[in-house]
Amino acid sequence: MVKKYNMDIKGIIHIGAHRGQEIEEYVENGIQDIIMFEPVGLNFNILEKRMADVNANITAYQVALGNEEKNVTMYLSDNDLISSSVLKPKVHLQLHPGVGFPGVEEVEMQRLDSFAEETANYNFINMDVQGYELEVLKGGAETLKHVDYVYCEINRDELYEGNAFVEDLDQFLADYNMERVETDWAGTLWGDALMLS
Repeated sequence: MVKKYNMDIKGIIHIGAHRGQEIEEYVENGIQDIIMFEPVGLNFNILEKRMADVNANITAYQVALGNEEKNVTMYLSDNDLISSSVLKPKVHLQLHPGVGFPGVEEVEMQRLDSFAEETANYNFINMDVQGYELEVLKGGAETLKHVDYVYCEINRDELYEGNAFVEDLDQFLADYNMERVETDWAGTLWGDALMLS
């Protein structure tokens, strides 16, 4: 996709970074400036260790992102915490019966715009927040003014209670002259999309 759309990625804002599995790929593609957000304690500890081994300008914050500053409960999944979310699982439980949510963790939530100074030169958002995408974007209204690309999960059913639907994201990002150019419904009811301006 980088070649297809002739992307000029200056820096990546990775929201819901999990354990930083993409860091090496970013660096291999010549991206040196990376900011990562991951609220879950265990994931963040692994992420920090992974960052230490990479020669790049990487900063990580142990916070969830949304449209409010408050403490929230994360529902922790038992698949290496991959499906953990601020939202309560719903259709996800039927789609993936082998994945349970046995634990919770209180985490801090902030707005992406609170990090405006650090993200001023970053123009690519990679977001994996299990249905909370729209709230994250609302909290980054100013940041989005200099973002050229948003790559995120999309939903066409309520995998998590009250999650955003793909049309909600399309509508919100249209105000920033962004449109969805790639859609992959790999999970049937959920998938991935690339939006660009």
